Amino acid sequence: MRVALYARVSTEAQEARGTIGSQLDVIKARIAEEGHELVAEFSDDGFSGARLDRPGLDALRDAAEAGLFEAVWCLSPDRLARAYAYQMLVLDELERFHVRMLFTDAPALDDDPQARLLTQIQGVIAEYEKAKIAERYRRGKLWRSRGGEIISWKTPYGYRRVPRVAEVPAHLEVFESEAIIVRRIFEDYVAGGHSIRQICRLLNVDKVPSPTGNPVWGHSTVSRLLRNEAYVGRVYYNRTESVPTTSKRGRRSNLQRPRDKSEWICIPVPPIIPETTFDAAQMVSRDNSKWSPRNTHRDAWMLRGLVKCGHCAVGVNCHQMRGRNGTVHRYYWCRNHDTVRSRGEHRRCPERNIRADELDAFVFDQVREALLRPDVLLVGEGALAATPSDTRRRAARRGARPPRAQARGGHCRASSSC
Repeated sequence: MRVALYARVSTEAQEARGTIGSQLDVIKARIAEEGHELVAEFSDDGFSGARLDRPGLDALRDAAEAGLFEAVWCLSPDRLARAYAYQMLVLDELERFHVRMLFTDAPALDDDPQARLLTQIQGVIAEYEKAKIAERYRRGKLWRSRGGEIISWKTPYGYRRVPRVAEVPAHLEVFESEAIIVRRIFEDYVAGGHSIRQICRLLNVDKVPSPTGNPVWGHSTVSRLLRNEAYVGRVYYNRTESVPTTSKRGRRSNLQRPRDKSEWICIPVPPIIPETTFDAAQMVSRDNSKWSPRNTHRDAWMLRGLVKCGHCAVGVNCHQMRGRNGTVHRYYWCRNHDTVRSRGEHRRCPERNIRADELDAFVFDQVREALLRPDVLLVGEGALAATPSDTRRRAARRGARPPRAQARGGHCRASSSC
């Protein structure tokens, strides 16, 4: 009989210890003992049995559908899947393809009700063991983190994780080549008076690699770095919890929800910057939020969402700036002034910002002048009535909107609708 074999281990540590090799030896010995012909081998190294999307299992199911073998050998049902429902799904699918499932640690299923009952019991026990392992793993990580050990392998920029050795727990140490960049960012933000986008632009000009190795720094990356308490010696564990949820389509997944701060576990690490510098950076962020474009009032920008840069042909943002004497000015600001948005310094918009009060007044004067000329309005109405029916609705919708204008270098080009 032509047969295939399937083996699985859950973690890379088990793979390194050769656990999957021992499975293969046991299964191959049983195949030789039964006198079967081994035609294919499938394995999943480091894949959990709680999921079905495993490369080796997918290849096994495809080969079974193609009729490449008559039976599959596996060490035990829990190697096929941890969840009983997944076991039954795979077994039913193989049965439809007339492929037998054979286990070295369990009797053949066939039509024996006792064998099927044993497989079902093993599936339930496997689910219980999986939940027990997960709970033991969770409590172990909490105990280690309370003892000051760094659990996560993902470390903040400016640090390197030193693995646990003998009695010394895993900890973070300062990576000086990146710590210099961290100090520079805080210094530019607090003492230099640079905004986050200006800091990104300076880092990109100096060709400093980002934490992910990309050549371009993003606004969100620098913003998270300025709020990270690791740089003053505090790393937190147990900040979130996994909550089961169901989507509108009925799909089940886990949602990460923040925990109350009293449940966080603080782990001390070597600081990179003083506490005073970090507090000053948080104060600057609160002050800057008052002048964020998100907090602008719609009534203060007559052409908000209607202006495009004449040079780049992209939309502009509403931006407030404070002068040296404390006077506040409003501008329409081309989005390509930001190096990150324009995707490179060479594509940055060369034009200057447009004063919002001046452009609003200019466009309003043109609209008022057009409204005071009935002959022009009648000509426009006649041209609109002469348009084909399929485009008339689109033109009517355009006519219902406020007039648009394009700005370039401080000059406004009013559209024909004005």
